[in-house]
Amino acid sequence: MAREKLSAVHVRQSPAGKYGDGGGLWLLKSSKDTGSWMLRVAVHGRLRHMGLGSIADVSLADARLSAAKWRSVARDGRDPIRERERHRRDAARNLHLLEDVAKDAFEARKAGLRGEGKAGRWYGPLENHVLPKLGKTPVADIDQIAIRDTLRPIWKEKASTAEKAIQRLNIVMKHAAALGYAVDLQACAKAQALLGAQGHEVQNIPSVPWQDVPAFYASLSDGSATHLALRFLILSGLRSAPVRLARRDHIVDDVMTVPAELMKGQKGKANDFRVPLSPEVLAIIEEAKPQSRNGLIFSSPRGVAMSDMTLSRLMQRREMKARPHGFRSSLRIFLAEKGCPRDIAEMILAHSVMGKVEASYMRSDLLDIRRGWMDRWSRFVTTGKDEAKADVPTTGELIEMRAGVR
Repeated sequence: MAREKLSAVHVRQSPAGKYGDGGGLWLLKSSKDTGSWMLRVAVHGRLRHMGLGSIADVSLADARLSAAKWRSVARDGRDPIRERERHRRDAARNLHLLEDVAKDAFEARKAGLRGEGKAGRWYGPLENHVLPKLGKTPVADIDQIAIRDTLRPIWKEKASTAEKAIQRLNIVMKHAAALGYAVDLQACAKAQALLGAQGHEVQNIPSVPWQDVPAFYASLSDGSATHLALRFLILSGLRSAPVRLARRDHIVDDVMTVPAELMKGQKGKANDFRVPLSPEVLAIIEEAKPQSRNGLIFSSPRGVAMSDMTLSRLMQRREMKARPHGFRSSLRIFLAEKGCPRDIAEMILAHSVMGKVEASYMRSDLLDIRRGWMDRWSRFVTTGKDEAKADVPTTGELIEMRAGVR
């Protein structure tokens, strides 16, 4: 330990070197004008060297006060460096950073999200476009200017993503308010006003005209899991997720029961969705057996569900504008042009067509009616011919038959 105390003049004018102030406090100068403070203390017999800041920011008096504080910590047997880090973490936590509040908001909501949000579609817009810039900002400091500057780069170029990002951020801000934090609940709305119109129109996913579906279906002929899954998707009218995640235990005889959590908008509802399977679909399932892994009907070579982009890439590589989801549109137009009642057509696509009161009385999923129309679609797709048969009843005919009128 140095015998002589430093002075403010020594701190300013001393050349490069190491100078002691006593009590383990040292001045480390790299040049006449630059230097830093260092505290050397022993903790359980181990020397610890703790930086206390630059001489440009910390005066001699402040350095002595800081050294005294951390020497006291060391005398209590605690490591001053670790204690300082803990204080910093606690301080950051008390600031209620956006990234922490966003995670808490997500945890509170994920039980109501499809697959509990594991696919990242809810949290992704925040994680990718908001948190990298604002994550370390206290929620109380987030205003419309910060939000505008964060989302401006994607506001028009990635309009849909930007819109989701600001919607999710608004939910997080409301969550922060519910926790009792001081936030501006109008910040997102004001940011949208500053960002202006996005100048984009929502575009429907391109589809294959229903008349051309048989030719495309016939081209899916290599027996790969991708080709078979896309055939299954076309014939079943399902979205991608229920097909990619379809399991053998979802199927009993010629009916597939899709769990509610795999159906868009069905999370939290009691009813699963039953799908009648035509003979062609059952043949596809049998053909897929040798490639199936871990109970999945269509699995990747690694034994996990194929990715969300696998089916889309096949069509993309063929330079098609249409995408797999568009086959639902192909089916819907086919049903309309062939005279399928609107409610039945919408039920085939698992769309909600009834209000809550009406739905409470409608206990049947009309599987028999839907089977007739789906068999007709399957015959058309696989043969290119529409051979309407008498076993495809209308809604009124089926109700009359069940009532014993006919």
